[in-house]
Amino acid sequence: MNIHSSKYKCTECGKSFSNSQVLTQHRRSHSGEKQFECSVCSKRFTATGSLVKHSRLHSGEKPYKCHMCDKAFCESGGLNKHMRVHTGDKPYKCHMCDKAFSQYVHLNTHMRVHTGDKPYKCSLCNKSFSTSSNLQTHIRRIHSNRRPYHCPYCKKTFKTEDYLKCHVHIHTGAKPYLCRHCSECFTRHKQLRQHLLKSHNEGTWFKCEICEKKFIYASDLQYHSIRHSAVKPYVCSECPKRFYTESALKRHHRVHSEYKQFCCFLCDKSFKDKNYVVQHFKRCFVVRGFADKILF
Repeated sequence: MNIHSSKYKCTECGKSFSNSQVLTQHRRSHSGEKQFECSVCSKRFTATGSLVKHSRLHSGEKPYKCHMCDKAFCESGGLNKHMRVHTGDKPYKCHMCDKAFSQYVHLNTHMRVHTGDKPYKCSLCNKSFSTSSNLQTHIRRIHSNRRPYHCPYCKKTFKTEDYLKCHVHIHTGAKPYLCRHCSECFTRHKQLRQHLLKSHNEGTWFKCEICEKKFIYASDLQYHSIRHSAVKPYVCSECPKRFYTESALKRHHRVHSEYKQFCCFLCDKSFKDKNYVVQHFKRCFVVRGFADKILF
């Protein structure tokens, strides 16, 4: 009621608060006063609560624990968001389609699918993206040759941590993506999403208006639509060849490169293309006498 009556009202911005203590803390955001200092890194804060939360980054303390799994969080808000994974609660609903989200930031990002807004532009090729994470992934995948992520089980290296995590599941046999409607589990998130759409009618198909083919992701539909236009927008910088998709251009670049990223772990022979190493691997098994142990 104090908030509605404007009893404790900020004279700078007009915002109202429940008591004088919260108002005093808020006023520091206008004055720039930060009287609470971290003893480890000297970072300063306007409120003691903010300092306490920050201190947990140094101490590693995570007092808010999930009672359904082993995860723990340094803030109560993080635990509240995490609990929606178990409950399936999605309070943030899109008013333009049937999709719903567990976090507001995910809804905000999703709305760009409808608006077409792509505020993050690549400075190297001028391509635009709806999220900053997609931009960073694009730079690592397309414009960088660095592969800092190494598989602990084999010699393969990867440009992103997500690629490495997906690859490691091949060695461990892990299937971390569980369906909340049945007992099915999957190695990749894309497999789970496809299962939810096909088996439980959960989610949204992206449908081609020309041939009515359905896709799981909007990006897949965009690549598919290019084929109907007969336009090949991706041009090789080394030769005149053109391609429909970015992934096809990326595969073609291996022709011009001496880098061989696919390796047979039986004889250490390397290949540029994944299909070649698979074919070689089967022959290598036969030559080395393992054909009777594994059925291809």
